[in-house]
Amino acid sequence: MNSEVCSLFLPNTEPLNVTVLVFSGASLMCVASTIDPMRAANRVSGTSLFKWQVVSLDGLPTMTTCGLPIAVSGQFNPSEKGDMLLVVGGFGTADIARTTFTANLRRALHNYQMIGGIEAGSWLLGRAGLLSGRKATTHWEDMEEFTAEFPDADIRPDRYVIDGPVFTSGGASPTFDLMLHLIRSRYGMSVALDVASVFIYDEAHASNDAQPLVSLGRLDDVHPKLAIAIRLMESHIERPLTVGAIAKRCGLSARSLEKIFAKAVGEGPGRYYLRLRLKVARRLITDTKSPLADIAARAGFSSAAAFTRTFRSFEGKPPSAFRPIH
Repeated sequence: MNSEVCSLFLPNTEPLNVTVLVFSGASLMCVASTIDPMRAANRVSGTSLFKWQVVSLDGLPTMTTCGLPIAVSGQFNPSEKGDMLLVVGGFGTADIARTTFTANLRRALHNYQMIGGIEAGSWLLGRAGLLSGRKATTHWEDMEEFTAEFPDADIRPDRYVIDGPVFTSGGASPTFDLMLHLIRSRYGMSVALDVASVFIYDEAHASNDAQPLVSLGRLDDVHPKLAIAIRLMESHIERPLTVGAIAKRCGLSARSLEKIFAKAVGEGPGRYYLRLRLKVARRLITDTKSPLADIAARAGFSSAAAFTRTFRSFEGKPPSAFRPIH
């Protein structure tokens, strides 16, 4: 369902009552991207366009990944009514979904017009059955596991997805884009532009813009071909391209591409590409239970032995040393 037909995203001057449920392990930036646009909208408009409360599952402060606690006003009450419930999750959130919370989240759907999953909050919505038959997204690092976990959902690599009364967001910056979209749709472009200006945020994205594996920032200003080359690399992790093939697709010679990378990144394209693949592998090692042989293949290595040798040379330890102890 398109976001424009959702009632909360239609023009309306009434205040929006929002409950923000934050879990320990969430990113501080995700929390800020959820709450601060509402605060800024109230400030620039001079009125209470948003009324929000921050709650936790047990009523106690939650701890973000950077070690800063989030003060809350109380415990999450699924029977309480409101306009929008935003579930902000992070590391370890998926395990919480196996508790009675999933039943409470299903109950909450009847008391809120919309429910949103921010970053790992999307896992909670999925475990509660709220994504079945719907389009959804999550952070790019978890996209493959998320797709396997919820085969009844239409998982997309978009920045954020709105489908009927449920929406999901891929991380901090996509959540900021989502909140700007809500402000613009509900209260007008002028308010949204003022809010973006408060944060000097001039790179707003559409919902269906793909989440990048590498955030390029202003690399286009360094050399436009550099961004193209990195995008080619990140889209060919499992079946790596040669440096020559990448250069050709960029309309460059291999030597020219080498010079661009050396000047802008400080290393050659081949080494950068290899580190990018190892970065993907390390995340799979630490965050999934996939066999090392499978991880090696997904990172573009011909064998587990070759993967282990290369990984050790870069990290100083074998891949198995990075596996969490349960």
